[in-house]
Amino acid sequence: MKNNLDMILNGPVLKMICKLSLPNSITGISMVLIIITDAYFVSQLGNVPLASLALVFPFLTLMQMMSAGAIGGASTSSISRFLGAGLIEDANSAIWHSVLICIFMSLIYTIIFGFLPNHIYSSMGGSNDVLDGAVVFSQIAFGGAIFTWLLYIFSAILRAMGEFVVPAKVQILGCLFQIFLGGVFTLGWFGFKSFGIIGPAIAMVVSHFLMMIYLYFYIKYKQKIIKLRTYPLNNKSFLDIMKVGAGGLINSITIAGTVAVVTASVSHYGIEALAGYGLGSRLEIIITPLVFGIGSVLTAAVGINAGANQMSRAKKIAWVGAIISFIIIGVISIAVAFFPELWLDNFETNILSKKYAILYLIIVGPFYCFFAAGQTLYFASQGTGKIFFPVIVGVIRFLTVSVVCYLTIIFSWSLSHIFYAVSFGLAITGIGLSLCMLGPDWNNEINQKKIMNT
Repeated sequence: MKNNLDMILNGPVLKMICKLSLPNSITGISMVLIIITDAYFVSQLGNVPLASLALVFPFLTLMQMMSAGAIGGASTSSISRFLGAGLIEDANSAIWHSVLICIFMSLIYTIIFGFLPNHIYSSMGGSNDVLDGAVVFSQIAFGGAIFTWLLYIFSAILRAMGEFVVPAKVQILGCLFQIFLGGVFTLGWFGFKSFGIIGPAIAMVVSHFLMMIYLYFYIKYKQKIIKLRTYPLNNKSFLDIMKVGAGGLINSITIAGTVAVVTASVSHYGIEALAGYGLGSRLEIIITPLVFGIGSVLTAAVGINAGANQMSRAKKIAWVGAIISFIIIGVISIAVAFFPELWLDNFETNILSKKYAILYLIIVGPFYCFFAAGQTLYFASQGTGKIFFPVIVGVIRFLTVSVVCYLTIIFSWSLSHIFYAVSFGLAITGIGLSLCMLGPDWNNEINQKKIMNT
């Protein structure tokens, strides 16, 4: 881990990003496999369960983005900046406060989505069997929210120290185990009882619990850089995390909120349209785990360099990472836009649902690369501890897409208008975050020791 810190501070930028991103990227691929296989397993049950899953999916994604990206990224940012500045005790305090914040946030998810899901999903157009499936899935998945939150916070703590391999190994193995359990509990593999729509939820809770336990013991007893122990509550540690975390929560809400608004709008066109959109849109959302493989490295690398007062190097790291994401996702963008069947043939669905999914991918697919580059720059911005302008970009995207969706429903426009709005929103993310790189947050040196002494 110490060698990684030296490489982050002094090594060749491209080599450093590629080396540290590799285990994270494999983790992202394994998370993508979960999304694909869950959809595949549920698609075997019919269009109604698939529509139920489409209602819950934006909020599962929201929890993942908040735990891994918002609070997790804020924790990585705070801890890495302290470590870069040589402030070990402040880093330890930040670790403890990040765990407390994590526990509080998980309770919110359990209460809202575990005990009060009916109104949420019915307001999105869910009814009858579709609503019932969404509710029961939600109660199990969010009932175990504490395990998901702690898993991603512990991973964020390790990444802040420059340790990317251990959390990657744990999550890769855990994801493979979750996929196996998903098949067992959803379809009744090997003679086990089939639990239907709730199968993927059970598999998620069990696997996240086991991964979380392992990372806890690793941080507590195996690594030597920081200490996971109780600290007195203090505003300094809390605010240093939440100045990034609060903005991150808003950004996560705008991303998942955009998906929720689009989902609710599409539901007006029928179950087939909702199921088809669910299959198509899952490809957009799985880009986030792939980008996270690079982005989480950038959060730590930028944070460590910012703490060490090397903002020019931090900015270079951000640009290189964004270009890599743009190119990788650009290849996927072109593939799915011209050959949407490459994605859709993996799922069982009827002809009408597939038609809607193809329409979505043709219109939206070419813009995935802009979203990927923008999200990568957002993760990099977390490392600076300043994300006001990146969050504003997310709000603009959410409002733009929401207005178009509203007008589409009011004036009974075709479904393609909603899909064009999604495309425009993805472009806003990429272009807007690139413009943020030209602002003052990336051109002012940060003296972390001076900040913490004030």
